[in-house]
Amino acid sequence: MTSSAAVIGVVGGGQLARMLVQAASKREIPVVVQTPSVDDPASDGATRVVPADPRDVAGTRRLVEGCRGITFENEWVNIDALIPLEQQGIRFRPALAALAPLVDKISQRQLLEDLNLPCPPWTPLSRISPSQPALPKGWTFPVMAKASRGGYDGKGTLVLSSVDELAQLIRCENPSEWLLEAWVHYDRELALVVSRDIKGRVRSFPLVETHQSRQVCDWVLAPALVEQSVDALAYNMAASLLTKLNYVGVMALEFFHGPDGLQVNEIAPRTHNSGHFSIDACSSSQFDQQLCIVAGLPVPTPQLTCDGALMVNLLGLPPGGQVAPLDERLNRLRERPDSYLHWYGKTPETPGRKMGHITVLLRGADAASRREEALRARDDIRRVWPVCLDCND
Repeated sequence: MTSSAAVIGVVGGGQLARMLVQAASKREIPVVVQTPSVDDPASDGATRVVPADPRDVAGTRRLVEGCRGITFENEWVNIDALIPLEQQGIRFRPALAALAPLVDKISQRQLLEDLNLPCPPWTPLSRISPSQPALPKGWTFPVMAKASRGGYDGKGTLVLSSVDELAQLIRCENPSEWLLEAWVHYDRELALVVSRDIKGRVRSFPLVETHQSRQVCDWVLAPALVEQSVDALAYNMAASLLTKLNYVGVMALEFFHGPDGLQVNEIAPRTHNSGHFSIDACSSSQFDQQLCIVAGLPVPTPQLTCDGALMVNLLGLPPGGQVAPLDERLNRLRERPDSYLHWYGKTPETPGRKMGHITVLLRGADAASRREEALRARDDIRRVWPVCLDCND
């Protein structure tokens, strides 16, 4: 599809920006990326590269030249430093005011409480006495400690099993930059990617089931096998959040679902790993949604174009052992039927790093048979590309 829309800019140059650039190519929309190196994943296919760290505001000033709109690959941006650019008329999507409460997990939790949206019990670490550290009343160990900024794929999280470990965290870290979360007992983890356009219309991808390995997403099944009421509740939570913030862009919500119902775990103000299946399994991908919103194009309603899909992450593996060479693994995955391999162009293969993903289209007649089909496909993929059990970077 050809479009006369102007150039858009992306702050960041990793795999999420790369997949946005690929979506833009299909619509013939030029994209400029701000990223430290021309070897970063999004540089391949970008119209222009601004070689600068995403938090370098001077680089962003160069990025915005000639761009219709600017978007972000992730939330690790210096919002205060970008405000003068927005005041000069630069259009950020999402707007900085909508993004601000979401870049910090503490302000995320405060926002959820303001909206009466359920989330796990939590407290800022700064409320714990350094001289007599103790958990809030009614809590028991273990608890989860989370850095308020910068955490992803298990980074910036710690499981605390004792008062001694809690005291050590307070001594070693800035308590104002961490929160504690009560341990959550859940049956499954779910995720939902949604978008909201400039007119306030909310669109949603299917609710998906996510599975983690060592706190990193391992595989995703779409759609999730849940009751319709759970599906509707997840959508209503997301729509309430988008509307409250007047958020224009793409957002992902991660949920726990279990004895305490549906709880929001985290909010990602961007495209998300759990939505990668949409590239091959939906009429409009999460990246196409982001692109259309930023470029000011009509935003299509995403629909599943198959009965279901499995997405499996491919993390870098250490050399040697029983693992086949990289090219052999990639070729075997490319030969799979109804499968689409996405390689992010990162070199070298680094243990534990997200190097790519593969999406498998499912053909089962009902949800139960599709789940069995997905598990067989997952196991087949893992025989070619196993989970890295020794990776903990």
